[in-house]
Amino acid sequence: MLRREKSCGALVYRRQEDKGRLQILLIRHRADGHWSFPKGHVELGETEVQTALREVREETGLTIQLLKGFRHCVEYYPKPNIRKQVIYFLGNTNDETITLQEEEVSEARWVDWEEAYRQVTFENDRHLLNRATAFLSSKV
Repeated sequence: MLRREKSCGALVYRRQEDKGRLQILLIRHRADGHWSFPKGHVELGETEVQTALREVREETGLTIQLLKGFRHCVEYYPKPNIRKQVIYFLGNTNDETITLQEEEVSEARWVDWEEAYRQVTFENDRHLLNRATAFLSSKV
């Protein structure tokens, strides 16, 4: 029997004022060491947006503002008979201090978008970066 799991998260970015560039936050998940974005399971009674905001806050200590109009769904099968759906949003922050949730996150770093393409572990995450880039470009 196929079990379904749902998580929500966000691609978190900031603008580096001194260089005028956008940077994106990557986190290294403690469980298997992959580089990706903050995300986590939806809790009972939560909306997708509430889950994404909570998970970013829990895993990084950052408060973010989500951009309207960006919502992307990724589906994959992490284990046999488990279908995982992850809903990603795009958010920005002015917070400077990252506080890691050490049980789940071993490291976090701000990187330029080009570096993020090289550093993320999974191809799905590169597709997400492409979508976020296109979305932000359309807003300029």
